[in-house]
Amino acid sequence: MNYLLTYLKGMAMGAADVVPGVSGGTIAFITGILDTLLESIRRINPKLISVIREQGVKQAFEYINGPFLVCVFGGILTSIFSLSKLITYLLETHPIPVWSFFFGLILISVVHMLKQVKGFSFIRLVLFALGTVFAWGITMLSPIALEMTYLNIFIGGSIAICAMLLPGISGSFILLLLGLYPSVLAAAKNFDITILAIFASGCIFGLLTFSHLLSALLRKFHDGTLIFLTGLMLGTLGKIWPWKEVLTWRTNSSGQQVPLLEQNLSPLQFEQITGQPAHIAWAVAALICGVALVWGLELFAARNGMANVNQDKKG
Repeated sequence: MNYLLTYLKGMAMGAADVVPGVSGGTIAFITGILDTLLESIRRINPKLISVIREQGVKQAFEYINGPFLVCVFGGILTSIFSLSKLITYLLETHPIPVWSFFFGLILISVVHMLKQVKGFSFIRLVLFALGTVFAWGITMLSPIALEMTYLNIFIGGSIAICAMLLPGISGSFILLLLGLYPSVLAAAKNFDITILAIFASGCIFGLLTFSHLLSALLRKFHDGTLIFLTGLMLGTLGKIWPWKEVLTWRTNSSGQQVPLLEQNLSPLQFEQITGQPAHIAWAVAALICGVALVWGLELFAARNGMANVNQDKKG
């Protein structure tokens, strides 16, 4: 049952990673698996070779928490391959409710993360502000267009996976900034093994390097790191605001015109400028669903933790 739950959490991470502006790392944090994920990945290092020699492959697999990693990344890959078309379709046909759902998800996640911090100080408030400004600055950057080469795909995978581990920073948005998002998403849709293999290699390289740094920061400066990551999440809310006006367009890998640069509008401005309905009722309902989802996960985690404590007492 725990493996199934971990697999479903991985699927939720994968679904989030497909959407530019939403981070799989955020989902990992609010579902309570980020620390375990980072620690498991951190154990994949040269020491693993000696563990294999001395104790065998099976023990080495247990040493890196292999069953957990298989469930998480299996869930992520399942979502990327099965949900990429659905999420792309929903973003094209029902963008306001979809963005509203993720807006509510991120908003309540910021509150959830702040609850984990034990006390506030001037330094922590500065870290929170720095995280917010840094994330906001990234979302304001204009996308560039890297040439579609194997090296750039590898580099893009390395950078994007680092962002995917960070709550608040979206790996798919980083790919969008680099101009590689359409190519990678098309490769996932069309099962382009070559592109996917190179991208995966870059992801593995990024995972094995960046996870060590983030894991060490969370171990040594837990609350400071946590509050900086919370600032990152808050700073990305502007990117996923539901009502936008498209300023410039780009041509995607299918030859279709899709938004490149956008500016946020109020629902009233949106209706006046675009002539389209703001769907405020749908937006509010979707936002409430996003908030309720995280709130429900928080309650589930609290009850599960209490059940484990009671079981330990009986034991």
